[in-house]
Formats: sequence, structure tokens, C-alpha cells
Amino acid sequence: MPLRQLTAARRFAPGIDLGPIGPVVGVALFVLSLAMMPPLLVDLWSGTPDWGVFALASLVTGFAGGSLVLMRGLRPIVRLETRQAFLLTTLVWLVTTAFASLPFLFSGLNLTLADAFFEAMSGITTTGSTVITGLDEAPPGILLWRSLLQWLGGVGIIVMGVAVLPFLNVGGMQLFRTESSERTEKALPRAAQIAWATVVVYFGLTAACALAYGLAGMPVFEALTHAMTTLATGGYATSDASIAGFGSPGIEWIAILFMTLGGVPLMRIVQALRGRPRLLWRDVQVRWYLSIILCVALLLFAWVHLTGQATGHTGVRHALFSTVAVVTGTGYASVDYNGWGTFPVVVFFFLTCVGGCTGSTTGGIKVFRFVILYEVSQVQALRLIRPNGVFRPAYNGRPISDAAAISVLAFVFLFALVFAVVTALLAAMGLEFLTAMSAAITALANVGPGLGEIVGPAGNFASIPDGAKWILAFAMLLGRLELFTVLILFTPAFWRG
Repeated sequence: MPLRQLTAARRFAPGIDLGPIGPVVGVALFVLSLAMMPPLLVDLWSGTPDWGVFALASLVTGFAGGSLVLMRGLRPIVRLETRQAFLLTTLVWLVTTAFASLPFLFSGLNLTLADAFFEAMSGITTTGSTVITGLDEAPPGILLWRSLLQWLGGVGIIVMGVAVLPFLNVGGMQLFRTESSERTEKALPRAAQIAWATVVVYFGLTAACALAYGLAGMPVFEALTHAMTTLATGGYATSDASIAGFGSPGIEWIAILFMTLGGVPLMRIVQALRGRPRLLWRDVQVRWYLSIILCVALLLFAWVHLTGQATGHTGVRHALFSTVAVVTGTGYASVDYNGWGTFPVVVFFFLTCVGGCTGSTTGGIKVFRFVILYEVSQVQALRLIRPNGVFRPAYNGRPISDAAAISVLAFVFLFALVFAVVTALLAAMGLEFLTAMSAAITALANVGPGLGEIVGPAGNFASIPDGAKWILAFAMLLGRLELFTVLILFTPAFWRG
């Protein structure tokens, strides 16, 4: 072969060692198979025949996971190359979703393959959109499985946000590197320690939330399932009426508190518990996050009060609850805010894009990117006023590099572009404009309920076509993995050696 042809062949050869990827996916599947045991036991204890569904699904998932692990053996993974990390991240979420959909598919809920995959993807990505109707009569094992998926998905996104995305330079996430080193293999041990600490706090907050729900009057089963979905900012409930079905202001205030905590960087909470609480308030994204919630809640309260739809303590609670539920992407509903009028609907549509802080379980564009956009815009304005001045945008007192600023701008542009494409595809499948637009943004931002009568807080996604459900499931994956992590796999340059 001529030298030129040999060089070209090497350049376009995949050259990705898949050896370390299979075992990691296998371990994830094995953990997923173990997670199917609690729903199995709950169904068995309650006398529900669906326990066999989880037994079969656990057996299949565990066998697949064990096979992937044994194919490589138990050799430790020393390091991952960048392309391996991109591929691994997407495959873990995609494969676990496929196997997590088995209990839905095997159950007596009469779900199609599209329905089962949509429900599992919505759970693992902590989106919270659902195609299941009649939750009040659903088997307890399925209800627990939905909550477990969101809880595990919340743990997964925290670990990924700490240990993986900062080293892949995705959408400005390089600002959150735990070490200055660019070499992933040196940063992984430190990142793993941080990830473990945040997981421990995440578990503790879940337990505290369950206890608070129980003391407020929730039955034990509902307190546990809602605590998992509250901290995961997922929003799966055990009733079609969501949190409103309990009719308890105390439960709603507890949900407000723990939803808000779910949107805070878990690492900051770890630092606060270790005696450094000032670091929590010094984080600029935390200040922005809380300020956005407060300002929007006050604005909505003024609207519902002036229009006579809710006043006093009730109006404050509903306005704050709805604001926190949308900003964090939890998607719980204490009231159908579609009935508040056009203005709140528009506010909630734009609020859907915001999301919480990075390092939390929330989706959306994330507050830190809005902070960076503001800082960059402010510097540009100053340069117009004083052309000879030297200005540098900063984040938490550190200069923002040009690479990080460009990454954020590219992410926001791509977010808008993907939103437009998904909306157009949904409209082409027959969904009317408001439904298509709100379904697209709620999937991409991992929020859950959309706007309108069909996919709004009082509806669900059961009636939309199966093709639209596949598109929305892919949009959930894109939003959860920060767009670039998935889309880069579709570029020819990624597969070149």
C-alpha cells in the first residue's frame, strides 16, 4: 500500500479501544439488576403478580452485565482516553435505559416499546415526563421502580458532573475541574473522592426528606418514593394529582425546601457540612439561582394576587412551589398553572430553560452559563465605552478563559438549534404548536411537564404518537448529557484515528 493511502487509512481508522468500556457498562447493568430487587420484594409483599416481571428483568439485566464484566476480566481501569470517555458516558446512559425499560414492557400496564423506553429514559434522566395513566391504581413495585430510576439517575448525573464532564470541556464545564492537571488519569482519584462525598450527602438528604414527609402525614411508602424523586429533582409521583393530591400545605413547603436543595451544587453542601458554610453563599451561581427563584416567585405571586386567583399564604405557596418545581426541573404540581393566564405560561416557558446549578441533579442550560454570558456581555459593553481599557470577565473571582467563554456560547447556540429541530419534528408528526414547542423544551431541559392541556401539569404524554416519544427520549438524553457529549459521536472527526 502506498504511503499516502496507508496514512489516510490510519487517519480514518476508529482506533478506539473498547476494552475498558464494556466492563463499566456491565457494572452499571449489574447495579441496575440489584436495584430491581426492592420493587420485586414490594410486589411480593403486597401480593401483586408483577413481582415476576422484576424477577425476569433482573435476571436478564444481571446476566448481560455479568457477561460484559467477564469479557475483560477484573483488571482495573487505569485511565480513559477522551474519546473513550465520550463513548462510555453515552453508552452507559443508553444501555441502562434500555434494560431499565424491561419492567415497564413486561408489566401489565400494556405499554408499547416506545412507551416503556420513554418512561425509563424520563426516569433515568430525571425528566419526569410520563406516559402512565392511573398511577393511583398502578402496582406498588412499578411506582417504586420509577422513583428508584430517578434517584439513581440523580446520583449518576452528580458523579458525571464532578468526575467526567469537567475533563471533556463540554459547554464550559472545564471551569469546574477539581485539579489544574489536564491529564484525566491524575484527576480521577481526586474526582472520585469528591463524587463519593456528594453521594453520601445525597443519600442523607434523601433520608431527611423522607422523614420530613412522614412527619407531615405522608404514608411510609409515599414518603420514601417522593423523597427520592424530590432530591433527584425528577418529579415522579405515586398519584396522577402529583403533590397536590395530598392537599397538605406542610408537605408542599417540605417539597419546596428539598427541591431547592436539589438544585444547589452538592459539593457546596458537603463543604458547608464540613465547617465552611461561607463557600456556599460565595458561589456566584448559588446567589443567582436563589435570586432567580425569589424574583420570579414574587412576580408570579403579584400576578395571581392582582388577578384574584390566589391570595395571601396560599398564593405565596403556589407561586414559590411552581417556580422552584420548574427551575429545578422537578415538575411537581401543586396547582395547574396553565389556568393562571398567558403571562405566567410565558414566564414558565422561559424559566424551563434556566435549570439549577452545575453539580446538582437539575437539567436545563444551568445558571453558571447565564452568569458567564452576563459577564462576557458586560465586558463587551465596557469595551465599547472605553476602547483602550483592559477588561476580563471573571467567574467566582477567577478569569474566564476565551475557550470557556466560547464553549458556553456554542452550548447555548446548540441548545437553541436542537430545540428548534425537535419542535419542527414534533410538529411534523401532528402535534399542535404549543404542545410541540413545550414538549421539546421540557425534554431538552429535563423538566417533565410542559404547557397546554395535553402535556401540561394536569396531563401526560400518553396520547402523543410513538415516533414523537422516541424523538423526545433522544432529546432527554441530549439534555442530560450536555448535548456535545452525545452529538460528537455523530461527527466523522470523532472516529478518525
